[in-house]
Amino acid sequence: MKNLLKIIVLCLGVTVAALADTSAEGPNKMVQAAHFNAELAVAYLKTNDVVAARIKIEKALKQNVDDPEVQSAAGLVYERLQEPAEADKHYSQALRLEPKDPNMQNNYAVFACRNGKWDKGQQLFEQAARNPAYVTPEVAYTNAGVCARSQKNLVRAEEWFRKALAVRETYPDALLQMADLSLVRGNGLAARAFLQRYFTTSTATAESLLLGIQIEGALGDKVTEERYRSQLQHEFAESDQAQAMRNAESGR
Repeated sequence: MKNLLKIIVLCLGVTVAALADTSAEGPNKMVQAAHFNAELAVAYLKTNDVVAARIKIEKALKQNVDDPEVQSAAGLVYERLQEPAEADKHYSQALRLEPKDPNMQNNYAVFACRNGKWDKGQQLFEQAARNPAYVTPEVAYTNAGVCARSQKNLVRAEEWFRKALAVRETYPDALLQMADLSLVRGNGLAARAFLQRYFTTSTATAESLLLGIQIEGALGDKVTEERYRSQLQHEFAESDQAQAMRNAESGR
C-alpha cells in the first residue's frame, strides 16, 4: 500500500471514504474501488476504528472477492475484530489466490502462530524464506523461530534462528533471540557471546541491555552487569525494561 495513499486517508478521513464509495463504476473502477476500500479498512484499524474498518472491508469484498490483497486485508480486519475463524478463511483464501506470493505466505504465517497453529505457521514462514521473491529470508526464519518458541519447542527454535544467521550473520533480531534462548537453556557463556555479536553491529536497546543484565547476573560478572544497569537507566529510563529492572531491585 502506497505511503502517499496512507497519508491521504489519514488526513482526509470521511471525505476520502466518500470518494471511495462513488468510484465503483465499471469493472476496472470496481477493482480500483475494492483496493481503495481495503486500504481504508487498514487505515481505520490504525486509528482503532474497527467499526469503520469492518464496513470498508465488507464493501471491498463485495466489489472484488477475488483480489488476494483485499482478502489479506480482510484477514487482518477480522483478526482485530477477534473473529479468528473468519480471519483464517480470508488469509487462506488470499494464499489460494496467490500461492507463490511471499507476503501472503508471511501474513498467514503470522496469524497461524498467533492462534496456536504453530506447525502451520512455521511451514509458511519457511515457504516465504525459500521464495526467490522474498528479499529478507532471515526475517522469515527468525519469525519461524519465535513461533517455535511459542510452541515451547526450543530445539526447533534454535534451528530456525541458526538458519536466519546462516543467511545474515549480523541479523540483530536473530542474535538477540539466540542470546535469550541460550540463557533460558542455561548456557550463559553462549548467551554472552551472541549478545556481544549483537553489540558489535547494532545500537543498544532497552531490550538488549536488560538481557545483558540477566546474562551477566547469571554468570556472576557484577562489573559488567552494573555497566548495563547504568546504561539502561540513563538511556532508557522510561522504558518497560528499565521499570522491570527497578522492580527487580526493589524486590530484593
